Amino acid sequence: MSEDKQKSEVKQAQIVTYLEQQQATKFRENFLLLHVYEQAQILTELTIRQRARLYRYLTPEELGATFNAVEEEPEAVIKYFDEMTPNYAAAVLGQMYTDNAVDILAFAEKKKLVQYLRLMPTEKSAEIKEMLHYEDKTAGAIMATEFVQIVSNQTVRSGMHVLKKEAKEAEMVYYAYVVDDEEKLIGVVTLRQLLISDDDALIKDVMNDQVKAVKVDEDQEDVAKTIRDYNFLAIPVTDYDDKLIGIITVDDIIDVIDEESAEDYSGLAGVDIEDSPEDPIKAASKRLPWLITLLFLGMSTATLISHYEQLVSEASILAVFISSITGTAGNAGTQSLAVAVRRLAYKGDDNKTLLRTIITEVITGVVIGLVTGLTIFVIVGLWKHNFILGFVIGLAMMCAIIVANLAGSIIQMAMDKLGFDPAVASGPFISTLSDLTSVLIYFNIASIFLSFITGK
Repeated sequence: MSEDKQKSEVKQAQIVTYLEQQQATKFRENFLLLHVYEQAQILTELTIRQRARLYRYLTPEELGATFNAVEEEPEAVIKYFDEMTPNYAAAVLGQMYTDNAVDILAFAEKKKLVQYLRLMPTEKSAEIKEMLHYEDKTAGAIMATEFVQIVSNQTVRSGMHVLKKEAKEAEMVYYAYVVDDEEKLIGVVTLRQLLISDDDALIKDVMNDQVKAVKVDEDQEDVAKTIRDYNFLAIPVTDYDDKLIGIITVDDIIDVIDEESAEDYSGLAGVDIEDSPEDPIKAASKRLPWLITLLFLGMSTATLISHYEQLVSEASILAVFISSITGTAGNAGTQSLAVAVRRLAYKGDDNKTLLRTIITEVITGVVIGLVTGLTIFVIVGLWKHNFILGFVIGLAMMCAIIVANLAGSIIQMAMDKLGFDPAVASGPFISTLSDLTSVLIYFNIASIFLSFITGK
């Protein structure tokens, strides 16, 4: 552990001690000196009794800033507000950035949600009500409504005055968004441009009118790609009439990327990696349904092998290489699956046609299969002194890899076309499917060359 981290932990422990000893002044002085991230860490590690004391010592504005930095899932954070008095909870939520408050209130009980909204300032309550209606995982659901808005016909001096006035509440002050008389977005001006421009210059003369914006119903993944491509710190959100209604900042997009990556990885693994219950029984109940499903799929492979029982009895050496062929094909299929999911996630960068993608995957599978097949051909031929057997194993492995490689990408594209999440075609599913096709390919090829293998 680094020295800085040790010092930080000692300091945080001392702050908790002040809280425990009810030394309100010392607690406030030291707690408020911390970065909000460290404040959030302390908050989430306190007991209910300690948090009740913290609620008495901090103002709603101070605690609202702390809650903006809490990294727990919103459904877990709402429990903290259940511990507070309704008036205090509403005041804290009212001091938070609107997008963060909306995320939390989405998991509040209906009765408490109505109560919180009733106790909040009218303007804040109206903003939250409107945002709660936006569909999940869209620009509207993750945008913030605290932004700097100026008009095109005012001077730079006037624009700076507005910026200073709004800075305390705004989530992002580097960009000031320019609107017309109907509040439609027509441009953007940066803080740097305002600072270096003449005070008497008009905003319309210094602004950038080629402003990039996203619609309120745009998918959060597409918003993330836009911010990534243009290197924005924030991007404006407009309604269907091009009126500016919010902004999405890069820190929200980082959360989106983390969320989407976790979802894709969960699909590949066949388990929700975000849900890690400490109770082993609960953990098992989350994983068993998928594994039981795969078990039944796996039984189809076993049934297929039993169908070729006579073939195996005549050439028992064939059984030795079943796991090698199925395992290698499964690995190839999983690799293709991962690449396909990644390609679909960033399909805006690559407009390949379906036919071209399939051709690419076939060629890739042929190259991988050919090299792998030749390798196993040499190994088996030298090991068993039977190059006919080596040829059968090598050919079967090559064909199995080509099929698995193609399946790993086609399944993803098919699901995407049908409107399903491509990540649900998980690694375990592809592995099980490739087992089935590999065994079928292997034994059919082996049956053709059986007389050469057995020498009969």
